Amino acid sequence: MNDDEGFMRDALALARRASEHEDVPVGCVLVEDGVVLAVGENRREADQDPTAHAEVIALRAAAAARGRWRLVGVTAYVTLEPCAMCAGALINARVARVVIGAADEKAGAVGSRYNLLSDPRLLHEVEVTYDVLAEESAALLSAFFATRR
Repeated sequence: MNDDEGFMRDALALARRASEHEDVPVGCVLVEDGVVLAVGENRREADQDPTAHAEVIALRAAAAARGRWRLVGVTAYVTLEPCAMCAGALINARVARVVIGAADEKAGAVGSRYNLLSDPRLLHEVEVTYDVLAEESAALLSAFFATRR
């Protein structure tokens, strides 16, 4: 197993935890130099906060841990393609790389609907790796939504 898969498995564990409190199962792990800096899971339902996406929670924790908001050199492992809000937050935090599990055809802003992380008109471009444990990520989401239909 490579590092990308290992950190994505950590993000999947966080996504499973999110579903335990009725949140969409999305997890995010922020890594710097092979060490986990911060983690987040979706908490919109738990916190009644529309901005409580896994990526935003992890970015806030990482900035607090580092004592600065610029997260240059950090890689984000996210089980679901980030939305426009989260893609914007990743850009603004100056994250170096984003590794994505499943694509989000409905709201994805890193290739599916929009491509914010690679838009040269924006302040910062982010390296992106797609489809790391994509089937596992997609299956977790499908199982979650199947119980709600």
